[in-house]
Amino acid sequence: MKIYNSYNDRLEEFKPNHDKQVNMYVCGPTVYNYIHIGNARPVVFFDTVRRFFEYQGYQVTYVSNFTDVDDKIIQKAIAEGKDSLDIANRYIDAYLSDLSALNCRTDYVKPRVTEYMNHIVTFIDQLVKEGYAYQVNGDVYFSVEKIKDYGCLSNRRVEDLKSGARIEINEDKQSPLDFTLWKETEVGVTFDSPFSKGRPGWHTECVAMIDDIFHEKIDIHGGGSDLKFPHHENEIAQSLALNHHRLANYWMHNGRLSFQNAKMSKSLGNVIFVKDVREKMALRYFLLSTHYRSPLNYDEEGFSMYVKEFEKLESSVKQLYRRLDLADQLKEAPIENDELLAIQSEFVEAMSNDFNTANAITALQSLIKQVNKAIRGREDIGLFQQMVQLMNEMMGVLGLKVDWIPLQQEDKLMYREWEEARKQKDFSKADSLRAELMKRGIV
Repeated sequence: MKIYNSYNDRLEEFKPNHDKQVNMYVCGPTVYNYIHIGNARPVVFFDTVRRFFEYQGYQVTYVSNFTDVDDKIIQKAIAEGKDSLDIANRYIDAYLSDLSALNCRTDYVKPRVTEYMNHIVTFIDQLVKEGYAYQVNGDVYFSVEKIKDYGCLSNRRVEDLKSGARIEINEDKQSPLDFTLWKETEVGVTFDSPFSKGRPGWHTECVAMIDDIFHEKIDIHGGGSDLKFPHHENEIAQSLALNHHRLANYWMHNGRLSFQNAKMSKSLGNVIFVKDVREKMALRYFLLSTHYRSPLNYDEEGFSMYVKEFEKLESSVKQLYRRLDLADQLKEAPIENDELLAIQSEFVEAMSNDFNTANAITALQSLIKQVNKAIRGREDIGLFQQMVQLMNEMMGVLGLKVDWIPLQQEDKLMYREWEEARKQKDFSKADSLRAELMKRGIV
């Protein structure tokens, strides 16, 4: 298996720290609003990464956090006259509901910043004691120039960053590049610390939680490309300071999703919330249709094509299940057919090459063609069962779900009666039964 490592911009062979075990962390949401479809892209992609690792026999520890204390949450709470924890809980519930609707796994480790505050404070205190951070008037800043490799992830030099930095009116900082680890404040929810009463800076939350949960360098750290700098760069800097490693062996970043070729942003108001998209599985299909590192653009016309494509896939899957259900043979069978084995190999190869979901979907479409061909041909229950096996494998990895209802015995008897009427050339009876079967959605 090969992964494109954003840390050095190379395709590398994946070698986990522990045999058949993958430890991965994906930056989660700041919970002050519903997620839009751009926010959903890394969620869907890294859920698919986890699924493929498990399909390949790995044990995966998947962690993604909730930033449940933040200025945006506090501002929303003040505006609504509510407690900030109520706001956070509301949008955590909404987030998990959106994940379920997109068929993303929700059985992962979900640390909240407020639950890890003691460790975050201890982590910052250690940075101060080690000389990598300094206190000024209750605030704590990280000294970027103490890290000689700062900028390696984003390929930026400290000298260039300093020359291009906006002049800040902040005399407390030793350098304009230094970032906040702790800020003193009396606004909103605050926490006690050796420095002051206040809140942690965003850049220190994830690295501190990873440190406490895993106690070692993890295999994979993921997130959107917009997090590469400064968030992930600052995480690495803190990890290098305290633990002398870059936090993760493999850094993975998905490309941005644009809305009608413009940046999607809640502040700009040009967003489509996941909760408002009716065709959730078509949305997942769309988000996986392009390689994760490539940019992706959303517009209504383009998305409608994916809705139709998924409807075709859904129809073929239902027909396959229906054929086996009518024969009372709805079960899987080991894949032995050469064409199906070739498609399975194509799918695994695509996913093993930097999780190329676009090529994996091409393999799935090849399977759909074989399914349609088989359904039009002679009844071959054994082949149908092998197709169900492969279909379940591929759609399980991609997280694509087709809802269908197994037939009642009454429906099966009617279907067989219709077939018998056709054989007997009793066309009047056959037409009547066919009309009823069509009404019930069986044929």
